[in-house]
Amino acid sequence: MYTVIDIETTGNGIKGNKITEISIFKYDGEQIVDEFTSLVNPQCPIPYFITGLTGIDDQMVQSAPTFHEIADTIQNITEGCIFVAHSVNFDYGVIKEEFRQVGIDFTRKKLCTVRLSRQLIPGLRSYSLGKLCSAVEIPLVDRHRARGDAHATVLLFEKLLKQPESEEVFKKFLNARSQEATLPPHLPKSVFDNIPQQPGIYYFKNQKGDIIYVGKAINIKKRVLGHFYDKKSKEIRMCNETANIDFKLAGSELLALLMESAEIKRLFPPYNRAQKRMGRQYAIFAYEDRNGIMHLAFNTIKGVPSTLKIFHNQTTCRTYLEEICKTFSLCPRYCHLQETKAACSHHEINTCEGICKGEETIADYNQKVKQAIDHMKMLASEVRLIKERGRNDNENAVVLIADGIYKGYGFIDTDIEISSIEDVEAFITPQKHTIETESILTQYFLKQTTSTVLDA
Repeated sequence: MYTVIDIETTGNGIKGNKITEISIFKYDGEQIVDEFTSLVNPQCPIPYFITGLTGIDDQMVQSAPTFHEIADTIQNITEGCIFVAHSVNFDYGVIKEEFRQVGIDFTRKKLCTVRLSRQLIPGLRSYSLGKLCSAVEIPLVDRHRARGDAHATVLLFEKLLKQPESEEVFKKFLNARSQEATLPPHLPKSVFDNIPQQPGIYYFKNQKGDIIYVGKAINIKKRVLGHFYDKKSKEIRMCNETANIDFKLAGSELLALLMESAEIKRLFPPYNRAQKRMGRQYAIFAYEDRNGIMHLAFNTIKGVPSTLKIFHNQTTCRTYLEEICKTFSLCPRYCHLQETKAACSHHEINTCEGICKGEETIADYNQKVKQAIDHMKMLASEVRLIKERGRNDNENAVVLIADGIYKGYGFIDTDIEISSIEDVEAFITPQKHTIETESILTQYFLKQTTSTVLDA
């Protein structure tokens, strides 16, 4: 038994989306055996553009029942039935959220008529309900009203059931392990099945082949699947547009981060936001107070007279300074990690040797600060080669940094002998040094837990 369902909503994403109309046809595979259609009072204003699309306004739903008042009816008519809809994850997600808000866990098996149509009626230019009905000669009346769209979906579903391979396709789609009901409506399962469970970057593409999103992951397939389960409005829109997914292997998280950053800067995909905006930069600097004690401190880059090291965000900047403070036994108070006039009592850093209590001479303390400054300057001037896992067992990945500037990355077969930086440079794909790559590499050097860093 099936229930073919369509809803109209206020259009504010899954969690903010309220139903304004619902239509349910109970269908036994041969005929409609029951129907429930009703306007629904969303208990919030309906946006003008939604009214323009559906014709449903605030006045129409003023005396309509709330979802809470019809929840039992919906529960009963769908009980024991497979939930069928065009782009099913949208309708199912909104209804499930409405039930959650009234304290009911709503769970049904799902079938998507978009995905079924792509499999059983291949080769059409569009699988939107309107164009699909036109292509297969299904009458569609009261478009963008729940009953009209739901009834057209019943007629479409009836045609799909009569297709030669329908029994096998339906069985596959209803298999709990198939993930068919989870995938975006326009994404072939064969594309998803081809995605590896390895580190790398991935590209979401729309039906025109345009890249709409670039992401990175330690496990590409797992991360991609996470997008499909995410119920944020942006994620739902993006997944509904996704018709293909490409990928590139990276071998490690570091390489994936650097490759992702470069591709976002190159492509500017519409659904990537974070690296398009210029974040506020922070920097570490040094100064001497009236007592002759040298301080290390950090501030926004505009407020720093002479920078020692620049960071993409405040958290990374502070974390780096904490490491410097511990490594060189500096005082958290004089590194401005603890704003106090008394002796330091930092919750984590306990390596201070007493400058704040008069137990260490100013000369000795300043010498340590100078060593810390020299260390930061040295890191900015030396050539560094990071060696990481390659994309397979027969290669290594390398990242080259010279004079504190990120130069690029490359992949080198393990049977190739490398004896100098010049040998490495032949395999490097040049990249731009940006705020993002600075941040990625700074955080990498702070962790340094799984990778080997070779100083050349």
